[in-house]
Amino acid sequence: MTSTTKQASKKVKEKIQSEEPDYSLNDVMLRGRVSDIAVEKILPSGDKVVEFRLIISRIELSGVDTLDIAVWSAKSRRSALSLKPDEWIEISGSIHRRFWKAPTGLASRWQVEAAEISRI
Repeated sequence: MTSTTKQASKKVKEKIQSEEPDYSLNDVMLRGRVSDIAVEKILPSGDKVVEFRLIISRIELSGVDTLDIAVWSAKSRRSALSLKPDEWIEISGSIHRRFWKAPTGLASRWQVEAAEISRI
């Protein structure tokens, strides 16, 4: 490690220690209907992810929200692949913004990363 790298690392540590506590929470629970069969994708890194969409009715307004769900753990991927369209489920997890290169440039989309999936 060079002296410049050590100095930069020290400044980062000092900044982190001087900041106020971080009370952030990224924890979601959703209940809705599966829109269609889940799809397993193998990423260039070799990692596997299962993706599907969850349809959630709006309580106060007419209409629905359709949310992208991603599942990474082996157990949850198996559960997701066994889901059927229109099946009611509950998921818990966190929300993340996913970025990728599209033909028109950098693209992004919000996605819920499901840690647990339960049938209702």
